[in-house]
Amino acid sequence: MGTTGGMADFPKMAEVRQQYPASPPLNLPVLLNRQFAEMNALSGITPGMKVAVGVGSRGIANLREIVHVVLDALRAAGASPFIVPAMGSHGGATPEGQESTLAEYGITRETMEVPIASSMEVRSIGKTAGGLDIPFSAAALEASGIVVVNRIKPHTDFRGSLGSGLQKMLAIGLGKHAGASSAHREASRFGHEAVIRERAKAILAAAPVLWGVAILEDQNHQTADVRVVPAAHIPEEEDGLFARASSLMPRLPLEEIDLLIVDRIGKEISGTGMDTNVINRDILEYSTSLRPDSSIKPHIFRIFVRELTEATKGNGIGIGLADFTTSRAVRALDLRYTYVNAITSLGLLPAKIPIHFESDREVLENAISSLAAPSPAALRIVRIADTLNLSRLLVSEAGLESLDKQAHLSIAGGLQPVEFDREGNLRRFPA
Repeated sequence: MGTTGGMADFPKMAEVRQQYPASPPLNLPVLLNRQFAEMNALSGITPGMKVAVGVGSRGIANLREIVHVVLDALRAAGASPFIVPAMGSHGGATPEGQESTLAEYGITRETMEVPIASSMEVRSIGKTAGGLDIPFSAAALEASGIVVVNRIKPHTDFRGSLGSGLQKMLAIGLGKHAGASSAHREASRFGHEAVIRERAKAILAAAPVLWGVAILEDQNHQTADVRVVPAAHIPEEEDGLFARASSLMPRLPLEEIDLLIVDRIGKEISGTGMDTNVINRDILEYSTSLRPDSSIKPHIFRIFVRELTEATKGNGIGIGLADFTTSRAVRALDLRYTYVNAITSLGLLPAKIPIHFESDREVLENAISSLAAPSPAALRIVRIADTLNLSRLLVSEAGLESLDKQAHLSIAGGLQPVEFDREGNLRRFPA
């Protein structure tokens, strides 16, 4: 498709690369099977024993291979494993939707060679200190053993010493829609971390959890490590793994950004479509003030989200954290999926629809106008593919002058004008 050139006064941009150290390649079957042997993780397996393997709804590197290795090890020990989608209300809170979500990551009955028990039915496994039931997957409770597989990383809904991981998957993921809704409602009063820890402790005491498989990823979204954690040690070991995962988070290399262009958001990228740890916007509130808040780094004054990913299936949660979007992104929204996600989590802001226009050109014209800058040339503009992939960015000239002086940053090529296609949309972010 041809181009109609750039936009008057829009600053030129150059490619910036963040060259984080690459994690050494891992032989995942060897790594996992060695840990299974060292910990006698399979010693309690009896012939024909039913084992439920909880698998979530995130775009985790090598997830399909890791799950397959776990299933193979269980089968080799004589178990009859099956998969339980451990994703709370994701997939529209329906069995079909949750199984479809797993299929997006290559995890199906055929590829894994096991049944998938996607029922949303739950049973109470205990009560909180406040007397609330703790819902837990009825399908998982039909098994004699439970294993959970999840990535450890800072959460997008709250800050603390715990985030996404094994305990959250037990407390919320395997709680299905009922458990996720209950936990989020309680967290609105007592805080997410306290609620997750309390519920996970009760589940570990009452359910036949065998062990968890904790996955760590580096700044390049590659597998940095995989750890098998016995059930009894999950709370304490996850604390250390969380600290390590936090140190591996990618960051934007500017302290202030006038306009951040995010090409795509989606549930496989982040639970909030775009990672709040990257954009520094809270799911409960954020400010559109043009006066910088020195306590928040980076401070981003305006965010423009261009599109939803195909894999998110219309779940546009997180779009409300943007100030501007395109009308095509709004048309791609599946409001049912998006609203179920928002109401279950009680984070309504991420489901709100921002100001939108038909073309990227119109959005950018209005976004720049809203910044009240003396000249577009003075604006620090950054463009990224998504918040999961920050190794390559496009940065305006004023932004280049504000880059943190860090050894892992380099500028690839010179400043280039921004071009649009015939519809007035930006060219695809460089692969």
